[in-house]
Amino acid sequence: MARLVLKFGGTSVADLDRIRNVAQHVKREVDAGHEVAVVVSAMSGKTNELVAWARDASPMHDAREYDSIVASGEQVTAGLLAICLQAIGVEARSWLGWQIPIKTDNAHGSARIKDIDGTELIKRFAKGQVAVIAGFQGIAEDNRITTLGRGGSDTTAVAIAAAVKADRCDIYTDVDGVYTTDPRIQPKAQRLEKISFEEMLEMASLGAKVLQVRSVEMAMVHGVKTFVRSSFDDPKSIDSSPGATPVGTLICNEEDIVEKEVVTGIAYARDESQISLRRVPDKPGISAAIFGPLAEANVNVDMIVQSVSEDGSRTDMTFTLPDGDLARALEVLDAEREAIGFELIQHDKGLVKVSVIGIGMRSHAGVASTAFAALASKGINIRAITTSEIKFSVLINSEYTELAVRTLHSVYGLDKVSA
Repeated sequence: MARLVLKFGGTSVADLDRIRNVAQHVKREVDAGHEVAVVVSAMSGKTNELVAWARDASPMHDAREYDSIVASGEQVTAGLLAICLQAIGVEARSWLGWQIPIKTDNAHGSARIKDIDGTELIKRFAKGQVAVIAGFQGIAEDNRITTLGRGGSDTTAVAIAAAVKADRCDIYTDVDGVYTTDPRIQPKAQRLEKISFEEMLEMASLGAKVLQVRSVEMAMVHGVKTFVRSSFDDPKSIDSSPGATPVGTLICNEEDIVEKEVVTGIAYARDESQISLRRVPDKPGISAAIFGPLAEANVNVDMIVQSVSEDGSRTDMTFTLPDGDLARALEVLDAEREAIGFELIQHDKGLVKVSVIGIGMRSHAGVASTAFAALASKGINIRAITTSEIKFSVLINSEYTELAVRTLHSVYGLDKVSA
């Protein structure tokens, strides 16, 4: 018998038929003798509808009331799933964030979890009851409802799993696992049996859509084994008996992966912009003069490339940022032009960042140079490069996205990896 936390996203609970399908998945685990908690998102499209209502009511709305409104979507799903479970003979009850409680800070709209008391949930497990928990929400120190922001239900599920010391957190989604790259671009993409927390964190932050970064961070910190699987598989065709291996991808500690591939996957992120400041005085404090004001304006800077002139008096500073931040960044830099001292500012948008990720890079040389040669052979120009211990990223023009992804996927042998 295991203790499991199951999370179902918006597409998995999009309507009542899908909620009934989710109930069958839950019943399968209960019938196998497992203790089960379920975390649910709002029905697909419902949160966007609630957000639109709040903004229509008043563009300058109270953030606390906004959270009260948008948290209601998960409440509806939790109640409906509990009813569907009861209808098929599974004892279940719904829980809202404040009832557990899931304690957060006061950052309405993007609250962070501070503590979860899993005592009552564990007591209910002992009585055979399934806890159906509304994701994405908690309660702040002032006793007001908070929401956790993007990816909040995934984060809730992992946090609940940590709080009740679950054996595993299963994230049910519309795909059957984590793939070596986007199958829509490379049909030869392979489903991974296992991937380390660090690799998944890099893939999530670099464009992979399967999991949100915050949930992966929390899983890594608390050592919560997380399993990505499909909610659209027939619940009755899955073996949940002890020792059975379900179809999906296990996200775990690096030590749990026996044979580490040099490269695990290829991720990409569209809608990247590039800004270049030309002939900037090369002196102490110049980087702070550029990136300090950008940080204060909440502009998220990524790749940074610096080229110093031959005499060392001037430097060119190039960096990337999301397209959505470009206008704000240009406004900030224009206001700081005199303090920074650049002679010319250039910018471009609609670029793509392609990243190669793998924990095996730590012990293998020449991984990046292989990519550079492969891209050059296809006539793909690299505009910027950034590296870390287990990944490197290149910035390229958007028209080469699919070619670059397919080329890198092939050159590292990922077409032939067995799932």
